[in-house]
Amino acid sequence: MNLNDLPLGYEFTVPPEFSDFLDHMNVMYYTHLFDRATWAFYEQFGFGREYHTQSGYASFALEGHTRYLAEVRIGENVRLRSRALARSDKLIHAMHFMQKEDGALAATSEFLGIHIDLSTRRSAPLPPEITTALDALLALHTALPWPAPTSGATRVQREK
Repeated sequence: MNLNDLPLGYEFTVPPEFSDFLDHMNVMYYTHLFDRATWAFYEQFGFGREYHTQSGYASFALEGHTRYLAEVRIGENVRLRSRALARSDKLIHAMHFMQKEDGALAATSEFLGIHIDLSTRRSAPLPPEITTALDALLALHTALPWPAPTSGATRVQREK
């Protein structure tokens, strides 16, 4: 698995205030960093903050699966990269990879998000300009020579 096949989405040096009593990054900050990676990922296909704040639509998290693979210590630099996995008319399935400076995979976060009409707070189909750009990204990521190490528990089920 060559993570350099994916664009760098977010890079961060872990500050002392992210520490817990075990002198490593507290689990809640993994979620924080994966959230930052989500926004960088969304920007790749026009689904970023501008879309979320100006269109009347947004995305909500439905499901997530995080794996912790290597300890992240205070002062370490981590890089986050994202891979599109699948979509339906309303759902986006993707995965983030947190990598340490030495190349070790520290954690993964697989997630399922849903497109929401903010006027009704209900799901709504993704607009064509987003699906076209996301489909192009999916084609690139599907063509990668390595399978995404998904949990098997999270998946997009096509609407009928």
